[in-house]
Amino acid sequence: DTGHTNPANGEETWAVGHPEKVIDFGYRAIHEMTVKAKAIVKAYYGKAPKFSYFISCSNGGRQALMEPQRYPEDYDGIIAGAPGDDWTRLMLNAAFISQVMLSDAANYIPAKKMKAIEAAALASCDAADGLKDGLIDDPTRCRFDPSVLLCSGPETDACLTAAQVETLKKIYAGARGAKGSQLSPSYVPGGETGFFGWELWISGPAPGKSPLNTLSIQFFKRMVFADENWEFKSLNAERDLKVAEQKLGPILNSTNPDLKAFKKRGGKLIIYHGWSEGAIPPEMAINYYKSVVAKMGQRDADSFLRLYMVPGMQHCFLGPGPNWFGQAFACTTCDAKHDIVASMEDWVERGVAPDTIIATKYKNDIARTDLARTRPLCPYPGIARYKGSGSIDDAANFVCQAPK
Repeated sequence: DTGHTNPANGEETWAVGHPEKVIDFGYRAIHEMTVKAKAIVKAYYGKAPKFSYFISCSNGGRQALMEPQRYPEDYDGIIAGAPGDDWTRLMLNAAFISQVMLSDAANYIPAKKMKAIEAAALASCDAADGLKDGLIDDPTRCRFDPSVLLCSGPETDACLTAAQVETLKKIYAGARGAKGSQLSPSYVPGGETGFFGWELWISGPAPGKSPLNTLSIQFFKRMVFADENWEFKSLNAERDLKVAEQKLGPILNSTNPDLKAFKKRGGKLIIYHGWSEGAIPPEMAINYYKSVVAKMGQRDADSFLRLYMVPGMQHCFLGPGPNWFGQAFACTTCDAKHDIVASMEDWVERGVAPDTIIATKYKNDIARTDLARTRPLCPYPGIARYKGSGSIDDAANFVCQAPK
């Protein structure tokens, strides 16, 4: 439990007056758990584990990146899913969205309008990659203008009011400084609907009821300012981010790109992130990957690091695209070509570096029944391109290529 138990209402009261618990949550608890677990294994079996692996997603992805940065000896292979590594900027952007959405009732975009927003985004950008398949392979290249959704008559679920159009533009733009500087990666078009899309994380069932709203308010109220009267309406993005980073950045942010010690002892790291993410902006993973490459060089980074961006996948799994590839221990064919865990084991234990991994989409993703589509996941920055013939639902008809 990383050193605390959260109340059912999500209030982070455990953090108030307990800086040691914030440190446990930030980085210490996972390391201590690892040390104790290895001791238990050795005591029971009479020998230490030969290989140790860590796999987790979301805040667990943040923890996964913290391990090689702070404790490079803990794990041989680490899989970090949708890592919220830049936690202070993630919370800043979430509080910014609450400010935009909730400061005026007219600004709020209800979940029931997300279907129209996603449809308009797909109409604008789906075919840009050369294949109209209900997915946006690289949403950063999408030039979707929310103004096309402006109601021409009475408001319906299929259109947006002028205030809602402005809200949507600001969400896509992300939190900005006074002079327009980007303070956090923003959310991208194409992940608005679905159980783990914007409907849950950004709109929520009602105004002020989204998980991101709760998390960000609790973060600033209890962790940053220790002020029970703090509210999102008073947020000054640039100023408050600076305070949060000074106070909590060194504890919570797993953004250190220097992984030389982890690489030197033979460690391997795989990061994955869904492009249709509703909780953690997908470019956050790309930013970290690029920072490691910039710090260590492409050749060294390639020797121990891979990033997979997953079109149509939402937060950790689910979504309109192929979203099962063993990341939730739910592979159908548990081999390195279809299973990210098996791929990691091959890399660590047999020196076979991962390449393409096949992701699967089911008609019923929860039960994983009735195969609907397979699609190759390509090591970043590669993108799966259709060969031009055969079913677009068969991974065999795609090839990984560098972006144009």
